[in-house]
Amino acid sequence: MTLTDTLPEPVNPLPRLLLVDDQPVQIHLLFQIFQTGYELFSATSGAAALSFCQTQLPDLILLDVMMPGMDGYAVCRQLKSSPRTSDIPVIFVTAHNDTAEEEAGLAAGAVDFIARSASANIMRARVKTHLTLKYQADLLRTHALVDGLTGVANRRQFDLALEAEWRRCARLGQPMALIMIDIDFFKQYNDTYGHQGGDTCLVEVATCLKACLSRSHDLLARYGGEEFACILPETGLEGAIAKAEALLHAVLALAIPHQKTTLPGGVVSVSLGVAVTTPLTGEELAGLIQGADRQLYAAKQAGRGQVKALEY
Repeated sequence: MTLTDTLPEPVNPLPRLLLVDDQPVQIHLLFQIFQTGYELFSATSGAAALSFCQTQLPDLILLDVMMPGMDGYAVCRQLKSSPRTSDIPVIFVTAHNDTAEEEAGLAAGAVDFIARSASANIMRARVKTHLTLKYQADLLRTHALVDGLTGVANRRQFDLALEAEWRRCARLGQPMALIMIDIDFFKQYNDTYGHQGGDTCLVEVATCLKACLSRSHDLLARYGGEEFACILPETGLEGAIAKAEALLHAVLALAIPHQKTTLPGGVVSVSLGVAVTTPLTGEELAGLIQGADRQLYAAKQAGRGQVKALEY
């Protein structure tokens, strides 16, 4: 099996191409070349292209070099400077065949340079090649951010998402919550049911916790060992406590037998620590993690299988 055999099916089966040129006739020509097998969008200025990419992410951009106001190099540099758009492949399309111009385009971050005189077959082949490379890179990035056992986000993705949501909530003046979750008496569970049984338990609990998150910007991650973390942007104390309680009861409802727990019911349970704050621009986020950790410790000290929360 090759890497391309494992590529996930995109939500939209047609790759999205953004065609950028200040000459409508050139956009029309590109539309004719790529009218089959692609979802096409167009922009007649660099500013319009950048604006489009803030709301809809194309899979690839065909970009004119010479445009009034903002040329293609400037557009490409801006795209590559933003984490949101940096991974979009950009192919420059130009009427010139100039080595210096091509070097400038590649230096700006473009993946390729196509002359307008190139045949339609060559243009389609180049675009297909770079889309395949993008899908492969996307797949590798996805695997690098997913916990291999449970399938939820791994620690690296947690760190990236927490920092991004911290900055976003600070910019919007919105609160954010962090829930730290620990499976109670997990060492005893492993000792009783073996490591394979422990792995199965981790997968079941992770799947259950993830199913409880209904918003697309909430994130569940495996923080390490039997510990999970849940990022809840734009969530105040009341909402965070309600979500933590829902997570607690959802795990209990799994009714996974645990002979060595000291809690009533004889099933796997979790302890949860909640911390909530409204981030300030420039403020360190370490306090949010420390706060959730302290509340998790408090939940364990109070007897486990419960939620403790703090707003600071």
